[in-house]
This record gives sequence, C-alpha cells and structure tokens, in this order.
Amino acid sequence: MPSVLYNDGMTINVEPSAVKRIQELRETQGKETLMLRIVVEGGGCSGFQYKMELTEETTDKDQTFNAAVVTDDISLGFLDGTTISFEEGLIGSEFKLDNPNAVSGCGCGSSFSV
Repeated sequence: MPSVLYNDGMTINVEPSAVKRIQELRETQGKETLMLRIVVEGGGCSGFQYKMELTEETTDKDQTFNAAVVTDDISLGFLDGTTISFEEGLIGSEFKLDNPNAVSGCGCGSSFSV
C-alpha cells in the first residue's frame, strides 16, 4: 500500500486505484498537476465533514501524498492513517476514505466524529 511519511510520522495511504483515477483526470482535463484536495471541516451531522475537490493549487501549509492527494497541515491530523481509494460500481464511482480516526459516522459517509 503506497504511502508517504509526513515529518511528524503521519501518513495518508493512497491506493493505486486513486492514483490511476487522478492520472486519468489529468489526461482528460489536460492539467498535468491536477490533484485531489481533501480538507476536514467542522460541520455535518457527526461533527466533522470531508470536503474534496480537484485542484492544481497548493500552499506552503499543504502536504502532498503520492503526487496525487493534497491536504493542509490542520486536516492532516484528522486524516492520519487514512486510506484513499477510488471505487467504481453500478450506481456510480467515488473516491472513498477509510479513516481509522473516525469513531462514528453518518449514513451519507461524508460526516464523522473523532
């Protein structure tokens, strides 16, 4: 399982399925530096929620994983140990986060508590 070690020992594991999907999006959109940004914000029905977007922009407070996923240093504390994959199914496809820090979540899958 590919991961990148952050200088404080925190990791985000980016599965090959997620890297492959981001590479596909780069090719179709013609943006060589496109990445998936994941941010943890307060809110949602369980206390925290994920916000995901495609971006080419990074700041000095960002950490990049496998040249495919980027997050800010505050969100990284909530995402430490998370595995990110891309799943395709009959109903649709999505980036999926398996976060070991989440002790509970809601039915929609985008909100959690720690």
